Amino acid sequence: MRITDAQVIVTSPGRNFVTLKITTSDGVTGIGDATLNGRELAVASYLRDHVCPLLIGRDPARIEDTWQYLYRGAYWRRGPVTMTAIAAVDTALWDIKGKVAGLPVYQLLGGRSRDGVTVYGHANGETIPEVLDEVAKYVDLGYRAVRVQCGVPGLDATYGVSRDKMFYEPADARLPSEATWSTERYLRVVPELFAAVRDRFGFDLHVLHDVHHRLTPIEAGGLGARLQEYRPFWLEDPVPAELQEGFRLIRQHTTTPIAVGEVFNSIWDCEQLIREQLIDFIRATVVHAGGITHLRRIFDLAALHHVRTGSHGATDLSPVCMSAALHLDLAVPNFGIQEYMRHTEATDEVFPHGYRFADGYLHPSEEPGLGVDIDEKLAARYPYEPAYLPVNRLTDGSMHSW
Repeated sequence: MRITDAQVIVTSPGRNFVTLKITTSDGVTGIGDATLNGRELAVASYLRDHVCPLLIGRDPARIEDTWQYLYRGAYWRRGPVTMTAIAAVDTALWDIKGKVAGLPVYQLLGGRSRDGVTVYGHANGETIPEVLDEVAKYVDLGYRAVRVQCGVPGLDATYGVSRDKMFYEPADARLPSEATWSTERYLRVVPELFAAVRDRFGFDLHVLHDVHHRLTPIEAGGLGARLQEYRPFWLEDPVPAELQEGFRLIRQHTTTPIAVGEVFNSIWDCEQLIREQLIDFIRATVVHAGGITHLRRIFDLAALHHVRTGSHGATDLSPVCMSAALHLDLAVPNFGIQEYMRHTEATDEVFPHGYRFADGYLHPSEEPGLGVDIDEKLAARYPYEPAYLPVNRLTDGSMHSW
């Protein structure tokens, strides 16, 4: 059996997705997510112009060899575009391997380590009372964990707070929109938010919060210390992770668990953070960290250092990536939690899938492979639409420096 075709499909059923479809000489197909939010066409070109021609004639069963071939053979290693393209190939090959074996992918990864995958949803609102009402909706749906974000008083917009609550999409314009940011006001409102959530819902519900890289290490340490009494499940992306020594300073000031890594694309981005136990959850994803093969490598390293998984799962990850993530989540021993932002009805129609939500857990498909497909005819009805993530400026008009 050999690879005979590799096709790149760009579609926008409410937001942009890039998908790689690989076909073998036996007619078996596999698909992989290749979406890089705001830079989708860069990955599409990388795949179409530089990777797909290399796949024709290769043995689809040689997943590890193909991964190494694409990673080492390009000379220019790593980076989000390269690793997202490699992830698409890797995920599609795992899909094919599962179909050939007649098994869901998680069985090929060692089988179940748990009965279901605990997920969290996003409760957000302009005011704290609005957030509390959104949390109640998720609790009623059976969620065991909820991320809470609220508007910052005095600011016109706050990243992480959306108009459409169940289908949050931060990419909002053909050119990046700009918002004003005030760290001082933000640091005042977050402890109030947590106090209100615990007062209404108690301590049995897991509560998470995303800082979106907007603090300095000492500010993050102070916020973590103030939140400790409310027992957050985690404080996500408190600072940018380029200067990883900053996480040592956070550790010195708080025992609030720290999660980071959704923008990481290789094991080398998080090796120090994991080895020095400076974080508690690694947020890397199948699509942005080199596929199932490489993300498993990251998770195995994390398991040696008491770091659990908590993969990113926003709407810019298609159902293809979500399905792949669930198979890996179900198998690894150090699973922590999985972000789960529901896709729109249009997206679900373009990407029919077998995973399902029940009692606070997501369950992957039991079909051979990943259990997800793409309806190419329907995808063709939704052409690419430029959309970018917003950027922040401080109240004095300068760009946020971190």
